[in-house]
Amino acid sequence: MPQPATPLTRTVGHYENFPVASWLCPPAIRPAVMAIYHFARTADDLADEGEATAEQRLDALARYREALTASLRSPDRPPAPDAWPHIFGPLAAQAQHHRLPQPLLQDLISAFEQDVRHTATGHRYATTEELLDYCRLSANPVGRLLLHLYGVQQPTALAQSDAICSALQLINFWQDISVDYPRGRHYLPADALARHGLSLEDFARPAGATTTPACQSLVSELCDQARALMLEGAPLARRVPGRAGWELRLVVQGGLRILDKIADGGHRSWLIRPSLGKADLPLLLWRSVWGYGSRDGFNPRPPAG
Repeated sequence: MPQPATPLTRTVGHYENFPVASWLCPPAIRPAVMAIYHFARTADDLADEGEATAEQRLDALARYREALTASLRSPDRPPAPDAWPHIFGPLAAQAQHHRLPQPLLQDLISAFEQDVRHTATGHRYATTEELLDYCRLSANPVGRLLLHLYGVQQPTALAQSDAICSALQLINFWQDISVDYPRGRHYLPADALARHGLSLEDFARPAGATTTPACQSLVSELCDQARALMLEGAPLARRVPGRAGWELRLVVQGGLRILDKIADGGHRSWLIRPSLGKADLPLLLWRSVWGYGSRDGFNPRPPAG
């Protein structure tokens, strides 16, 4: 069930930890940002919402991919009535105008297809590296598409963008354990579980209550990894020009704030799901202006890079 929009969830109908095409986004690229967002969100809904079977979801995503390919091949031809014209009409126009890298859009669909297949088969990620490979399809293309719109293409910037996007994806996983587990989406990596003497089933309600200390320790470790990855990429906000750079600072701070809230809840996010709201906005704005921050020591400025 989508949550109400807040200043952090701009009128897109879905809860997000970060602003989507807010007033900080440069007007010249805002239509492209929204077209990319709605494209990705609709694909995500095809993979996740409703009561469809895995086969039906994969069929819908295959048709969605065909519609994407057709719209990018002939951007001046209106999409067919059954080919999501409200998605691919605007996306094709923006892709043509900004010369968007098409493989990045295809990668996002591949990520959703992988999610469907893994959920259907009960796949469990063996390692954190395998999970990061998934992030390279599901999250990193979004950051690279945005950098393309900003005209930022330096290798260091691309690597920092990947770090931020992967961190955001991981943070979402550790925020949503209580949501993903009942849906059969299991992102807790097996190697990390083994280090803490746990199995995935230890996080099932109410059994998880009997192994709370070990479960908390695991979630804490995973959140620390996500925080380190986010701070690795955070200096990118100084590379992105103007208002877009300030929006990126808010994106970074939104992710870090969720990690703060997971910690405040005792790293029990399989029982308590934290989220951002209006009350968090002043702190996010303050941190965006004055520094990136951390739980154990405020960093006035990120490292040069």
